[in-house]
Amino acid sequence: MSSLELRSKISSSGELALWLEEVPVPEPAADEVVVRVEASPINPSDLGLLLGPADLSTMRAGGTAARPTLTASVPQARLAGVAGRLDQALPVGNEGAGVVVKAGADAAALLGKTIATRTPGMYAQHRVAKLADCIALPAGTTAKDGASAFVNPLTALGMVETMRREGHTALVHTAAASNLGQMLVRLCLADGISLVNIVRGAAQAELLRGIGAEQVVDSTSPTFVDDLTEAVAKTGATLAFDAIGGGTLADAILSAMERVASRNATTYSRYGSSVHKQLYIYGGLDVSPTLLTRGYGMAWGIGGWLVFAYLQKLGARDVQRLRDRVAAELKTTFASRYAAEITLAEALSPTAIATYAKRATGEKYLITPC
Repeated sequence: MSSLELRSKISSSGELALWLEEVPVPEPAADEVVVRVEASPINPSDLGLLLGPADLSTMRAGGTAARPTLTASVPQARLAGVAGRLDQALPVGNEGAGVVVKAGADAAALLGKTIATRTPGMYAQHRVAKLADCIALPAGTTAKDGASAFVNPLTALGMVETMRREGHTALVHTAAASNLGQMLVRLCLADGISLVNIVRGAAQAELLRGIGAEQVVDSTSPTFVDDLTEAVAKTGATLAFDAIGGGTLADAILSAMERVASRNATTYSRYGSSVHKQLYIYGGLDVSPTLLTRGYGMAWGIGGWLVFAYLQKLGARDVQRLRDRVAAELKTTFASRYAAEITLAEALSPTAIATYAKRATGEKYLITPC
């Protein structure tokens, strides 16, 4: 058995190369399965490996219709940030779903089943996956239903789990109209959690209100600061997850939390309120520096947050609890929607890349390798 796989390489001379490579599919070990991949999403976390810091205005298509290639220039100033991957041909794709066509002895029960898996290199026709990294999809659930069963659902659940374990009672979330943001809205509604959703435009605000979001704040509005402060006051949110990263949005969120906390202070303190305000950056839609004015007293924190690093801290039993919930609610709470379905070859089209690389709301792509 052989498989076409999408490969990405950045050379030390400063060129990104994408192509499809035919490779043999190894026999599965006892605790492994071979998956015929039927659906794999293009997540923001995939784009960093797929495209790196390439200048997409320099894209050049080549190859044939069946075996296309694509190259683009990587500015020399950006090579230092990807030094660890230079001159290596890397498989791409963090998750996906399909049918098990071979199974090792310990995984025999999955043979013929439709499963979802978080396995590197899912932009391929076939992939070997560890049994521990697979979820057997419920009857009637297709590979397309389960393609995004890991990254976004577990991120939403991880955010809520973090909130509870750190003693907060409500959340603020940025880039809230994304697929992940919509999942978080549905999750918080189901669990009775107050959520402040920050979006970038009236259309996105309307989208979230249409699925039941109560507190939606438009960062492009001239009244954004006041609107955000009132939303924080109504919810009591003291924890935020920021997908933007750069610019002044993190500062605006922490400042709003401090203004609300100071309203209830009975005495003046030159150190600000004693209410702890925490913000985690988990994305980088804005790669500029994060600007902080530190006008929120001394009881605050800011840090990075990655879902799978966080899940490693929870322990196997709690992770399984979260995965079981995802499987049970794939068509409801954790449903994903895609703007287009493309083949492996089409994923290398400059037209497609120009669209999915924007990471715009409503433009999530699904690769269907088989």
